[in-house]
Amino acid sequence: MKRLSFLIILLFAGFIGLAQVKYTSSSRSAIKNYERARYLLDLNNFKDAETELNAAIKQDDEFIEAYLLLADVYRVTFEYAKAKEFYKQAFAISTTFAPDRYFYYAESELKTGNYEEALLHYKIFKNKGNPSIEKIVLADKYIQDCEFAIEAVKNPVPFKPENLGANINTKDQEYLATLTTDESTLIFTRQINGNEDFYRSYKTATDWTNAEYLSNNINTPSYNEGAQCISPDGQFLFFTGCNRPDGFGRCDIYVSQKEGNGWSKPINLGFPINTKGWESQPSLSADGRTLYFVSDRKGGFGSYDIWKSTLNNEGKWEMPVNMGKKINTAFEEQSPFIHPDNQTLYFSSDGWPGLGSRDLFISRLDTGGNWALPVNLGYPINTYGEERGLTINASGTKAFFSSNNFNGLGGFDIYSFDLPQKIRPVAVNYVKGIVYDEDTKAKLGALVDIIDIKSGISLHTSYSDKFDGSFLATLSNNKEYSINVAKEGYLFYSENFSIEKNQIGKPIILDIPLQKIAIGKKMVLKNIFFDSNKFDLKDESKTELQKLIEFLKENPKTQIQISGYTDNIGDDQSNLILSQNRSKAVYTYLIEHDVNAKRLSFRGYGATSPIADNKTADGRALNRRTEFLITGISE
Repeated sequence: MKRLSFLIILLFAGFIGLAQVKYTSSSRSAIKNYERARYLLDLNNFKDAETELNAAIKQDDEFIEAYLLLADVYRVTFEYAKAKEFYKQAFAISTTFAPDRYFYYAESELKTGNYEEALLHYKIFKNKGNPSIEKIVLADKYIQDCEFAIEAVKNPVPFKPENLGANINTKDQEYLATLTTDESTLIFTRQINGNEDFYRSYKTATDWTNAEYLSNNINTPSYNEGAQCISPDGQFLFFTGCNRPDGFGRCDIYVSQKEGNGWSKPINLGFPINTKGWESQPSLSADGRTLYFVSDRKGGFGSYDIWKSTLNNEGKWEMPVNMGKKINTAFEEQSPFIHPDNQTLYFSSDGWPGLGSRDLFISRLDTGGNWALPVNLGYPINTYGEERGLTINASGTKAFFSSNNFNGLGGFDIYSFDLPQKIRPVAVNYVKGIVYDEDTKAKLGALVDIIDIKSGISLHTSYSDKFDGSFLATLSNNKEYSINVAKEGYLFYSENFSIEKNQIGKPIILDIPLQKIAIGKKMVLKNIFFDSNKFDLKDESKTELQKLIEFLKENPKTQIQISGYTDNIGDDQSNLILSQNRSKAVYTYLIEHDVNAKRLSFRGYGATSPIADNKTADGRALNRRTEFLITGISE
């Protein structure tokens, strides 16, 4: 309410000062009502002031000051349609009495979608008013909005929002939906009696399950929880908590880790993410290494800017960097959402040309690593109202948002819509799996490392859930990957897979059994590569070899045999020699990288001991393999 009082002082001061000299009304009763209204406004009593001003107008229907003050009351209380009507009536009486008020008349029209009228009245304000430089700058900005909006309305984009239904939406307020990459889990904010808490729903074949209270560890009865994002793998929830005892400022960003079906106690991310100011609305990149968020800290372009911070190799967040003038403006930017493609950013802004209030925008990362100028998502996705809080699924086809502009179930509801082609991100896919003990079937928390085979760069490093063994990683299409899963006391697991260019909506599902270290246990090194009929290790093999070296260092008492196998194409003697040379190549590489030769042996087995049918190409590919066998464990 203090903010409204401050606005009243700013917006009414000049006009009231003039009005004290002489009123346009000669009706004493009307003037008495008017002056009583001014007194009530000093007390922030808008309702009774409205009553007095209506009474003044009833006493004198040409009392311009009363019309203008009533219009101002409606405007600062965000009742723009009423404000517009009373400005209109005031200027119908006189077009010259208070030309500076054309600015606010135009604002009320802009906020209700009357763009052509608003454009006209902003221009009148500039030509006939006595505007300050600051007001001229604002008028020019809003003129640009009006011109943009007029064209946008003429060229609408496809938009058919669908309510997510009664299992998620209620008579209360539901908003700020976030989605896991596999689209199996939706987490959103529900406000009941002014208190914000998180709720969760699961996707079934036909609908969303009835939303359930997320966690007593995260939700509190005393503080609001909101403005959240969930990591693409569903393992971490980043959210905003305000005025908490462990807070650094007004609002801070916290993180909680998934523990089976529950969540851990939240941890404040601390400095340098949080400051004495206001930090909120986190969005995490698919690899979990870049956090985008909103802050009013020093060094920005406006009151609220979008910033980003990267996670260094020590697991600490680095000093945040402002997203720069191609994203941020002198106005407000909020609600960042970085798509899992890591190159498409959606956000809301009232600084870039739009249709009024905050609009939703898209910016794409170019090949040089620079963000392009934002593009408005278009009408009617954006309207004269306020749009914010967009979430896009991994395939880039569907968007989720909240609104109270439709006939929903009550207040703000959560909706989805098909995203127009021109504003879609790059489609991505994902790999999902379960890690477990091969013998006991117990689920395991293990280190999961996914690597781009061609570049050798690790794209995803995380742990599978220690309760249910699950993991999920978002990956680009049209690439080949290797995956290594490791846990103390177990042989590591290796696999490779590819995601085709058009493999949208068809994720990779892996079943990963880990074997306890024991004599006689063996595993296939699926990411050791040779050219056909050759035994020179290809560069793509080095990542897997490094994993084997790390395994031997972490288990210094183990001795292993490197075993080579071929398919049955060719004569037995040639296959035996080839397999022996390939196993020797791995053996030699390990020795050259400081593995004690006494712990190693190698042997070629040719086409013997096939693990698949040699009658098919796929079967022969599986038979051409390199394994390691535990041959001894010293005391």
